[in-house]
Amino acid sequence: MPDKFNMHSPPFDRLDAQQQNRLRSSLDVAYFRAKETLLQAGDTCQHLHIIIKGAVEERSQDDSEIFAHYANEDLFDVRALFETSVKHKYIALEDTLAYLLPKSIFIELYNENGQFAAYFDNNLARRQELIEAAQQQQNLAEFILTKVDSEIYHPPMVLAPDQTLNEVTQTLKDNGIDSALVRLHDTDVRLIDDSHSLPYGIITRTNMLHAVMLDNHPLNTPVGKIATFPVIHVEDGEFLFNAMIKMTRHRVKRVMVADGKDAVGMLDMTQILSAFSTHSHVLTLSIARSSSIEELALASNRQRQLVESLLSNGIRTRFIMELISAVNEQIIEKAFELIVPPALHDHCCLVVLGSEGRGEQILKTDQDNALIIKDGLQWHQCESVMETLTHTLQQLGYPLCPGNVMVNNPKWVKTQSEWKSTISQWSRPNSAEQVMDLAIFTDAHAVAGNSSLLEPIAEHLKQIMESNMLALQDFSRPALQFSLPLTLFGNVKKDKQGVDVKSGGIFPIVHGIRTLSLEYGIEEKNTFERIEALRIKRILEPDTADNLSEALKLLFKLRLHQQLTNQHSHNRIDLKQIDRTERDLLRHSLHVVKKFKQFLGYHYQIRD
Repeated sequence: MPDKFNMHSPPFDRLDAQQQNRLRSSLDVAYFRAKETLLQAGDTCQHLHIIIKGAVEERSQDDSEIFAHYANEDLFDVRALFETSVKHKYIALEDTLAYLLPKSIFIELYNENGQFAAYFDNNLARRQELIEAAQQQQNLAEFILTKVDSEIYHPPMVLAPDQTLNEVTQTLKDNGIDSALVRLHDTDVRLIDDSHSLPYGIITRTNMLHAVMLDNHPLNTPVGKIATFPVIHVEDGEFLFNAMIKMTRHRVKRVMVADGKDAVGMLDMTQILSAFSTHSHVLTLSIARSSSIEELALASNRQRQLVESLLSNGIRTRFIMELISAVNEQIIEKAFELIVPPALHDHCCLVVLGSEGRGEQILKTDQDNALIIKDGLQWHQCESVMETLTHTLQQLGYPLCPGNVMVNNPKWVKTQSEWKSTISQWSRPNSAEQVMDLAIFTDAHAVAGNSSLLEPIAEHLKQIMESNMLALQDFSRPALQFSLPLTLFGNVKKDKQGVDVKSGGIFPIVHGIRTLSLEYGIEEKNTFERIEALRIKRILEPDTADNLSEALKLLFKLRLHQQLTNQHSHNRIDLKQIDRTERDLLRHSLHVVKKFKQFLGYHYQIRD
């Protein structure tokens, strides 16, 4: 039994003690001389090879292509253990020692342990799914241990029981709420009959509507008479999980938060679900209530904390993107409302472009926006107002765009007719700049003003590009222009600055999928939604769609984690800061990108 076998290295650290002992007792050690063939293409593979010392090269059968190199603690050929034969040839480059794990034992462990299986699963989507499933218990524990506190619930509105229905209706409307508590009189017969319940009832808009329309109560009816009693409640400091259980059990949407016999707050399901996003509900309320740029900046500056909390609680990157995109939209819309005169809101439309337009921005990146002006509007102050808006967004933490794709640049401020004419011109590109300008506008998403102004322009773009293979060929080229960060042997290639996951992985997927979406008239903006639409239309095979989605999620996740850890905003990742499992997933993801680029080159007949 090899006692020195490293059980602390992935994926063997996923095995329990009994499984590790079974693995150890099954291992043999083999010695291979330099240039000796370990596995031949067409052979039946009976062992998983785990290198102790030495180096092994994976080649094609005719030696014309090299696929990978394996060194200390690397393992192969997992694929052959699930298939009938070995596909490639494995040659020892020097004297090599390797552990041999019998196929039967490996298959047993694979079937017994989901986390162990996830490491080896050749399908990236399935692999990520298994790893995330293994993390669910930890996330559930964090949820159960979260407690009700004043940062989650909001202060209650407490009414006197003698207030009339019409008074209460106006009060709720004025305060923008749909429910309130009613402090009952101590002599209320319901309290006398049920002395253990807290002295509160609850009134909702639905209660009052039913009281007037169905039960024929007059508008001057005291609200205490129709208030629901008793009120389902939780104690301040009680586990949030218990609040959710009570809501589910009693089929209510909200509960009262009590401190002893005093009502201190109201908690609804929305707040519970947002509790794991550093109280994103509270953040969005702060944005909505901002009446000045200073107040808006205070709310905007809490975004990074929000992202860090989501990530640390195991929230999926895709969910973080959706949430942050929604928050960004609210911030930008509020800035627009504070800067642009209200009389003009219906006559222009602010659109965001790039990653923000696709809903894929996580941390604040450069401003990418444009303005659409309704035909016929004479707005002489437009330039100065847009200059102010750009400066304001910069104050809110959105850096200036190095490419000057912003509303303070007249190039990105046009009437509807001018935008249609410009898009027609961009679709007949004379330069790489025009291709990228068109690509940027393809992701346009309306966030403020009259959103209907974008619709005819988007339809014009769709009609021009749909099935226009000549234009699409030029349009697709940028997806192929960046080299993949893979070595000749198929490993992740790095330089002193790290691996550029944007140019090497994210951009080829995003732009390639954007091109296919234009070709087939798909209107979705988000890359993940575009991939799903292409899968439904059978343009992409299901496995290809799954792998592209998972590869993109992984690249976003790795970039985000290092941006937060190292407090930077660039697109390079340091391989030393990710573990072996993530490096393996990264390599797999880049191979997914490589295959996709090959597909694009073939599909659009690009051979340069």
